[in-house]
Amino acid sequence: MGLFDQTAADGWQPLPLPHAELSLWPHWLAQDEADALLAELRATIPWEVHRIRIFGREVDSPRLSCWIGDKDATYVYSRTRFEPRPWTPALAALRDRIAQACGARFNSVLANLYRDGRDSMGWHSDNEPELGAQPVIASLSLGAVRRFRLKPREEATREDVLGIELGHGSLLRMAGDTQQRYVHDLPKTSAAVGPRINLTFRWVDASRR
Repeated sequence: MGLFDQTAADGWQPLPLPHAELSLWPHWLAQDEADALLAELRATIPWEVHRIRIFGREVDSPRLSCWIGDKDATYVYSRTRFEPRPWTPALAALRDRIAQACGARFNSVLANLYRDGRDSMGWHSDNEPELGAQPVIASLSLGAVRRFRLKPREEATREDVLGIELGHGSLLRMAGDTQQRYVHDLPKTSAAVGPRINLTFRWVDASRR
């Protein structure tokens, strides 16, 4: 599928991913607002290193993270249970704006801080039971431009991979069967890139655990 071209007019742009609902708003936040939000979140979110399980052993995740949400929005990822930290005023206001833009509701957000090109996210899908069968996940990117990739869950060739350059202030909406049919990652890069914050808003249904 190659690399998605963001040169079209701003606003929601559907992305070419068969049997999925994927769209990107390249400049959802103006640069000055994105700059201010990046600085505030770097300073105010209680960043920590999460422990994740890979091939049967626990390791430090290659990024800094924080799980934030309503009191009952407990999340289990990589066999680790995360209790949400309370909403900050900035994140609560941002949640409501993104919910309106995406036509969805959110009660939690996973914040990830990629300090440089060595920090990454491996192939996975957000298909945990508490997210539901067809979750709407909104992903806001701040800071350095990084490449986000998606590929079919079954065996895929290089031509099956869709790459998206997620820029400062961009908003990605994943819905429908995206999480059931595809996996995604954020690979390492040898380029000299600065820090990037990614916020993935979602709805956790406590009754599904």
